Order: sequence, then structure tokens, then C-alpha cells
Amino acid sequence: MDFELTDEQKTFRETLRAFVDKEIVPVATEWEHSGRYPTEIIDKMKRMGLFGLSVPEEYGGMGADMVSFALVFEEIARGWMGVAGTIGSHSLACWMIARHGTQEQKNLYLKDLATGARRTAIALTEPAAGTDLQGIQTRAVRDGDHYVVSGTKTWITNARHADPLPVLVKTSITEPAHKGMSVLLVDPASEGFSVSRDLPKLGYKGTETCEVVLDGVRVPVSCLLGGLEGRGMQQVLGGLELGRLNIAARAVGVAQAAFDAALSYARQRTAFGQPIADFQAIQLKLADLATEIQAARLLTYWAASQADGGKRVDMEAGMAKYFASEVALKASLEAMRIHGGYGYSQEFVVERLYRDAPLMAIGEGTNDVQRLVIARALVSGKGRVGW
Repeated sequence: MDFELTDEQKTFRETLRAFVDKEIVPVATEWEHSGRYPTEIIDKMKRMGLFGLSVPEEYGGMGADMVSFALVFEEIARGWMGVAGTIGSHSLACWMIARHGTQEQKNLYLKDLATGARRTAIALTEPAAGTDLQGIQTRAVRDGDHYVVSGTKTWITNARHADPLPVLVKTSITEPAHKGMSVLLVDPASEGFSVSRDLPKLGYKGTETCEVVLDGVRVPVSCLLGGLEGRGMQQVLGGLELGRLNIAARAVGVAQAAFDAALSYARQRTAFGQPIADFQAIQLKLADLATEIQAARLLTYWAASQADGGKRVDMEAGMAKYFASEVALKASLEAMRIHGGYGYSQEFVVERLYRDAPLMAIGEGTNDVQRLVIARALVSGKGRVGW
């Protein structure tokens, strides 16, 4: 397996890297601590076409391959993980509409979503249903040419900017439960729709994460994704493969930022008359981190390349997300240790990275769930180690 990026991908990465270093890195710490929304950064990302990452070219999008998709999230998360969130769930929802939407839905939404004139998100999680999506309680009852939707969704990134908001609902009560689940494209201007609150978070600042209430919201039947009831879980699970590649790449970006900060500090900080980078204990930490980050990066690119080949990548994306997020956790903690007391200070970037890293071990399915996905694929014979 050759993991060398193409010339086009290398050029794309350099463009992203220059953008992040110029527009995001200098302001990330200050804006994150002040709670400032990154409007200016988002506007520049729109002009770069990044909101059209997963929108096909025929609708004005980039139609990016999955390796390039991973590069975007790695580089942006290296600068500020919260900013990566503004296009994360947006890209997932765009992919779902492009892959599963009716022609009318594609024509209505995709061109504006590609430019960022419209933005979107995805509403899956509920207060009592996260990992177990079949346990959702949000109901959509058919009433003529509308569905009447009632329920609460939580941990919704981009909730205040999503138009439309794809919402996973139960259109019927069946056994197994997933056969009665559907996705509705909800207009946030609908009566009964409200963003009830922003959730306070340890990290992942910059983008909003909200609770959404749907109180008898009337949604036209034409807004049923794909025009078919009972396909919601399948539509979502396909999108979550993309989401796990996104999270894996973000984790690599956070880990790389932590390593870069630790290496730079170790070269500059002196103790007992010499840079601490000269001490073997520090060198061993740096060697471990460099090796594990590169392994996480290659695993993520490999999973992305498998997706580009048109195959299901439940196991591959699960491996990448699981391993890369654990590396991000380790890298952020070790970077803090290398910084010593300064690592605990808000004046240094590693404090923010240490708060951002845990999300990747939780989001898009916890790492314990990923391990089960991997194991079941291996036991069933659907997945194997090697190529």
C-alpha cells in the first residue's frame, strides 16, 4: 500500500496549512478564551470552498476525495479544533443529502450548502440516547402531507446556523427499532422549533453545541430524506463513517499541534545549564509521540483511501478514530508534562489542546464502541488485518 499523497493533495495541504498558520493560529487562543465566534474565519473558509467539501461538483461543490477530506480536518484542527467543528457536521449532512436525497432535495439545498450561503448540521443524539440511537424518543407522526415532530435533541453542533437541520426521528414503532427510523430535513423557522440552550463545555469552544426542542413542528412530507420512511438508520450509519474519518483527522491535528508545541518548548527551555531537549527523559517522550502521531496519520489516510475505493469502512474508520483519538489524548498530556507548570497556564496552547482532545475519544461513537465495531468485523469475517 502506497501512502504517498498525490501532487494535487500535497498542493492542497500546503494551501490549507498556510491558511491555518495565517488566519487561525494567531487568534485561536484569544478567541477561544473570550468565547468569540470565529465569523471571520468561517467567511474565509466559505470563499475557499471548504463548505462544499462533500458536495458533488455538479452542484458547485468540491467533491473532494476522502484523503483530501481528512487533510482539511487535520490542518484546521491543528490550528483550532473548534473551527473544524463548523464544517464537520455540515460536511456529514451534505454527504447524506447528496447520497440519499431526492433530486428535488438536492436541487433545493446543495448549491447553497456548497458555498456556505446555507449551513447545516445533524441532529441524532438525545438526552437519553447517544450511542444507542435506536433508543431515540423523537417521534414524527404523519398528518396529511406533513409530519408532526416532537422531541428533544442535544449536543448539536451548528444548531444556531443549520438550515436545514436533518433530524433522526421515529416515523413508526417497530421491532427492530431501526426499521421505523427516518431522517427529516427540518426548517429551523418552523413554528415549534427552538434552540433552547447552548451547552457549557470543557473544550471544543468556538462553535456552538446546543439543545434543540421540536414541539409539534410540522414538516412537509417532501422533506423526508430520500422520500422513503424507515431508511434513516442506514442513511445515518453511512454518514457516520465519514464522521469518524473527520474525528480521526481532527485528532491527528490536535496531536500534531501538541507535539509541535512540546518540541519547540523543549528546545528553548533550559534547566541545569542546557535545553531540556538534551535530557534523555524528554527525548524518549518526543520519540514516542512522533512515532504514534505518524502511525495515527497513516492509519487515517489508509482508512480514507479505502473509502475512496468505494468500500464500506466501518472497521477501518473505527480503527483510525479509536487509535488517533487515544494518541491525541496522550500527546496533549505529555505536551503539558514537558511544559511543566507552564503547560497548566492559559498563556500556552497546550492547555487548550488538553481540553479539546477528550472530545475525539467520545464523539461519533465512543472508543469502546469502536473497539466493538472492529472486533465484530473481524469475528464475522467482514474485516481483516492487512491488505
